[in-house]
Amino acid sequence: MMKRWLGPMFAAMVLLTACVTINVHFPAVEAREAAREFVDDVIGRPADADAPADDLFDGGGMALAPAQARFNAWALLGIGTAHAQSPDITVSTPAIDGIRARMRERFRGTLRPHFDSGALGFGRDGSVQVRDAGAIPLSARVAVNQAVAEQNRDARAVYREIAVANGNPQWEGRIAEVFARQWIERSKSGWWYQDSSGSWRQK
Repeated sequence: MMKRWLGPMFAAMVLLTACVTINVHFPAVEAREAAREFVDDVIGRPADADAPADDLFDGGGMALAPAQARFNAWALLGIGTAHAQSPDITVSTPAIDGIRARMRERFRGTLRPHFDSGALGFGRDGSVQVRDAGAIPLSARVAVNQAVAEQNRDARAVYREIAVANGNPQWEGRIAEVFARQWIERSKSGWWYQDSSGSWRQK
């Protein structure tokens, strides 16, 4: 008797599941705010400082895939649409905090003076770039070049760690895009950055 109605019930459940649409929400605003807080901490910019209103990348905005899409299991009980909730973006774990501390110390102790002088700037991908090597004293060039390489390596590591911490390693590239924009947008007036064509501009 039970076998006779288990078959139709299973078929109905499959049909109901097929009718469910999961709308994945990309929390671009939440991702941008999380990245902005991280960047401000590293470069020493006051958190309440205004960000520039113009789009420094000549293209449109960037969206970040959500850290976690939550499926509404109750949708299995009826035909409808399951909406993924907008989760917080996790940017604080022991590993991430350790990398952030290194980046903050390196930026404020070694790199920032050379951003102020114009020797360094932010590349269009958000990386630290040597813009004018001649503006770096000869005695400091080896140390500055090493600090630049280490800062960029740590940045890539933190994007990967954030993606992993949020349960979606495949989103590393999207996280990197969001951070790239914030490194440039949150840079100080007078610092240099590359626009979308790769040309250097001064804020």
